[in-house]
Amino acid sequence: MEFIFGRYAVVFYATLACILTATASFQYITILPVSAVFGVLAAIGWYDYSQKSRSVLGNYPLLGRFRFIFESIRPELRQYFWESDTDELPFSRNQRSMVYQRSKNIQAARPFGSILDMYDEDFNWLNHSVVPSHIAEDDFHTTVGEGPLAYNISVLNISGTSFGALSPPAIQSLSRGAKLGGFAHNTGEGSFSKYHEAGGGDSIWQISTGYFGCRTIEGHFDPEAFSEKAQHKQIKMIEVKLSQGAKPGHGGMLMAPKVTQEIAETRGVAAYQDCISPSSHSEFSTPNELLDFVERLRDLSGGKPVGIKLCIGHPWEFIAIVKAMVETGKRIDFVTVDGAEGGTGAAPVEFAQHLGSPLRDALVFVDNCLRGAGLRDRVKVAASAKIVSAYDIVKHCALGADWCNMARPFMFAIGCIQARDCASGRCPSGVATMDPKRFRVVDVDDRAKRVHNFHRNTVVALTEMLEAAGMTHTHQLNRRHIVRRLSASQIKLADQIYPRVEINALIKGEQVEDPRLAVYWHRVTGDSFAPIDNDRMVS
Repeated sequence: MEFIFGRYAVVFYATLACILTATASFQYITILPVSAVFGVLAAIGWYDYSQKSRSVLGNYPLLGRFRFIFESIRPELRQYFWESDTDELPFSRNQRSMVYQRSKNIQAARPFGSILDMYDEDFNWLNHSVVPSHIAEDDFHTTVGEGPLAYNISVLNISGTSFGALSPPAIQSLSRGAKLGGFAHNTGEGSFSKYHEAGGGDSIWQISTGYFGCRTIEGHFDPEAFSEKAQHKQIKMIEVKLSQGAKPGHGGMLMAPKVTQEIAETRGVAAYQDCISPSSHSEFSTPNELLDFVERLRDLSGGKPVGIKLCIGHPWEFIAIVKAMVETGKRIDFVTVDGAEGGTGAAPVEFAQHLGSPLRDALVFVDNCLRGAGLRDRVKVAASAKIVSAYDIVKHCALGADWCNMARPFMFAIGCIQARDCASGRCPSGVATMDPKRFRVVDVDDRAKRVHNFHRNTVVALTEMLEAAGMTHTHQLNRRHIVRRLSASQIKLADQIYPRVEINALIKGEQVEDPRLAVYWHRVTGDSFAPIDNDRMVS
């Protein structure tokens, strides 16, 4: 009965229709195409019935295929029909709309008031002043490094976006937009490419464990190749990537379909093979060796600022780096704190969801550690991971950042629709693909203007927020300015939730409220990333 009225009925009737129409086609030849269609359906149905790899298809031949069809388009259906304006997956419709509007110079005002529930736990806000300030010029910059090649960096810059992960016109659009707006574009670990150069914008060259763009055939660091490229006038700073928020402890991943011959030449790897970076650097294995490597890069680049990027994991490892700076007198010019909520083109699921410290907690820890060691005025701090609005910049500068980096919002500005299909090479907007037929739609001149517009309009919004709070620069922000709701009836200043460590408190041996600093400062040295155990300390 199941072949007539049940789950196999579609296959049965397709087969029956094929036989009947095939028989009739001997007399009426025009019926033959109809018979062929039923024949194909019957063949697929009987294949589904007999195969063993997919249980649903075996039990529901032909019909079961609708499950896989609907499953494949579920993200699109959810995004366009069922997602609310505030669902962050990972960026909400409201956030994306704001970026699109600012990039097109459309007023991003919201009528009828906020749609956010201000009594939700974790809701936070900036306290305003009854005496607003007036900012004549929104020049929010921070000087990084020392000497003639010190770099005056904008409060908002483009985070690591690699050539290969993003298409050639996407990279060129970002770089040209950075040039138009006077801010910086981080190359990502894919190296400084001809498309960064064509864009003309200031670049921060990121050096990862793969040493792309400055590697030997064996994959080790090549000082001559680095020195030659680092002299380029567009490269303003060097960033040594220790880890990434979206996949800390895991090397970068560029899948084979995106490793074209051009990508291979830029990175110094084999074409059309998965390009997987090692999980750790081969040039150093201790904090002291890291500082030596940073000093070496600074010398080879002619004195350009050199910093590190990391996602905070074991707290004692970053404390050991800071302790090494105190002990040796060598310095890192800046630290980019990447939160676990940051984006990437491809990452293992568990790494993206359950590894690494979120940005807010990591940023406070880094700021406190540098303050306690007396290094905060010399070591600048950048924040990156899911920052999208002017308020996000305000909040993270208040928690300890000197400037903020964004990647995905700038991708929205050049056309990204958050399809989350970055690793496949089939990006529908042409942003995250190396397929010329797909990225041909990215017009560099138009998208560069959008990048510039988004940056300018976000800084304008930042200026207005600072004026409302009675301040004239982001450097005046601190944790006392941010308020966070803990429950329906309890609020606290961020300064109460994350107490600040006094300058030189760790050097002087003063008590600090952060238990990680209190426990590990005296248990680490520059000779190892691992802490000294208690037994060895006693002996």
